[in-house]
Amino acid sequence: MGITSCAGDNSPKSLFNAENTDQWETSGNVAVEENVITINDGASLVLKKGNYSDFELNVKVRTIDNGKGYIAFHTDNPADGYRVALNNDLESSQWWTKTGSLLSVRNLTKSTVKTNEWFDMDIRVEGKVITVSINGSPVVEYIEPASPYRTEEHASKLLSSGKFAVKSSEGTIEIESINVTPLNSTVDVALQQTLAIDETTDHIIKLHQENFPVLDYHVHLKGLTAEEAGVQARYYGINYALAPNCGIGFPITSDDEVIAYLDEMEGQPFIQAMQGEGREWPQTFSAEVRSMFDYVFTDAMTFTDTKGRRTRLWIPEEVFIENEQQYMDLIVQKIVDVMQEPMDVYVNPNYLPDVMNDRYDEFWTEERMDKVIKAMVETNKILEINNRYEIPNKAFILKAKDAGLKFTFGTNNADGDFGKLEYCIRMKEECGLTAEDIYKPNMKI
Repeated sequence: MGITSCAGDNSPKSLFNAENTDQWETSGNVAVEENVITINDGASLVLKKGNYSDFELNVKVRTIDNGKGYIAFHTDNPADGYRVALNNDLESSQWWTKTGSLLSVRNLTKSTVKTNEWFDMDIRVEGKVITVSINGSPVVEYIEPASPYRTEEHASKLLSSGKFAVKSSEGTIEIESINVTPLNSTVDVALQQTLAIDETTDHIIKLHQENFPVLDYHVHLKGLTAEEAGVQARYYGINYALAPNCGIGFPITSDDEVIAYLDEMEGQPFIQAMQGEGREWPQTFSAEVRSMFDYVFTDAMTFTDTKGRRTRLWIPEEVFIENEQQYMDLIVQKIVDVMQEPMDVYVNPNYLPDVMNDRYDEFWTEERMDKVIKAMVETNKILEINNRYEIPNKAFILKAKDAGLKFTFGTNNADGDFGKLEYCIRMKEECGLTAEDIYKPNMKI
């Protein structure tokens, strides 16, 4: 890939002299005040000179209040080329394209920075690798494959060469400095692409191109560290919500341990969820501490049966069945009871023990499905589509959609293999789910 620059060399170059925007074509309300470029409501900048291919672009920037927009590269105008999002607005309806997103290719569901605060954004292109870092930490690492999947709308999101552009799509963006270093790249592009995702068969890139939230809402750090989970998330293009197991006999058992965990996770690029374990979890953790998470979920797989025996449905030795239909009615009632707990998302939904699961559709009659959905609607709960167990079934999802329920996609991994949400995506397609059907977490930053 060739490298050229308006400087004619590969030394760092400032694209803003802190005095004016003479190096840029401006459109709309753009001003320089107190050594800062201010770009307002639909305004844009396009670099006048330069044809950058491989480079490192360093921008010190902030969004003001609900301001949002993007930085484009390999373009001659703000409408084309790759775009990197500037969006720290917690109230934004399109909550899945946060700061650092390589828009339509690697959308991010969480910003690691806050609005009104300055941060450093680094965009590096070398060969077929695009890396976006925020305050020195990578948030996107994308390898463009030999055959990228692009819809007609996103056909210009391909590596080539060109200028830089900055656009405010809403509100105000401020830039304190912007510098570029052209790179003398000698990388083996063919070797890079051996590590790329095959987008001809990948369903995740299709979701990004469709502008659909790509978030696994139910991931545990089992078999992976947070750092390793971050690497995996960047590679596959799947955002992760990390959920510690919270309850008696589980890794987190008190308010103090929750606070310590969240302090450890501060600044990480993960949405933070709480999994309440057992039926005593609402009393184990205070409402104040529970509210520190972006959302809370639980399942109905643990309960006390009619004879006072502790039941965990996934453990055969704790499942005591005398009459299957009566036991099924007990499971349904326990699910309905769980809807009264102070949680947001019902996960591992409608799970059945192994001895009954081979007749799942038979046990989950219309009447039983309606009873659970009625309880969920009345308590404003969210329904997980679970990838690990491939539940609930399509009939229940369609009923839930018709009832107006929102959904999450969740893995509930048992080890370091998180999968790629295959069942969830299949149900999305078969049940006609759109971005509007997906739950927006109550993100704190």
